[in-house]
Amino acid sequence: MFKGFYNLTSGMLSQERRLDIVANNMTNTATAGYKTDRYTDSTFEEYLVSRIDQGRTSTQLGGESYILAPSQVYTDFTQGAFETTGLPLDFAIQGDGFFAVETADGVAYTRAGNFCLDDEGYLCLAEQGRVLNPAGEPILLITDDITADAQGGLYTGDGGLLGQIGVFIFADNAQLERNDQGLFVNGGQPTGTVGTVVQKSLERSNVDLVQQMVSMMTSQRALQSAAQLTKIYDEVMTKSTTNLGQM
Repeated sequence: MFKGFYNLTSGMLSQERRLDIVANNMTNTATAGYKTDRYTDSTFEEYLVSRIDQGRTSTQLGGESYILAPSQVYTDFTQGAFETTGLPLDFAIQGDGFFAVETADGVAYTRAGNFCLDDEGYLCLAEQGRVLNPAGEPILLITDDITADAQGGLYTGDGGLLGQIGVFIFADNAQLERNDQGLFVNGGQPTGTVGTVVQKSLERSNVDLVQQMVSMMTSQRALQSAAQLTKIYDEVMTKSTTNLGQM
């Protein structure tokens, strides 16, 4: 009977974790370059029940799965739709790749291209750090009166080269981890610096709002059901204990 508590409690914890992920996705629906997080859970490895035959052999009698456990939170790196902004310091990446930003904690990567100029005229991602070129160096522009080509080259109005935005490719995007600032880190060394850059556009979030709302409602109902069953289990065990003590 007590086993039911393990199943129900772990289910409630799992659904709460799923709701946290969904809520974060929905909050970032309008965040440029945001990638959807997805949550999966699984049962603990089966608990094997065996019978020992005269201390020499064992016979498996059956298996049981007791509780749910977090399995993985993975990021969907599917490209989002492009939105034309007309702003000269807005950039989007067509295809695979990430912009690199020099943060206080080291280099981090992002698909958000809503850049600006800092006080010294360097291209930067607001409140994060300076954007880097293919060589890993900050890009000094001074002015936002620029044009860009598909390789990320940045030019003055009369065609003078100012620098180039780096677009960094990783062998396996699944190795990237999202930090507290929403940037990606710990993906290892990039394997290349190629990609197609689109100026005056931003990549929108790839969050499917309808799908997230369905997931939220499903998790809320599962959580409520588990909570109600937990209450029933508690009442049954209380009565069983009381009756047993009266015998």
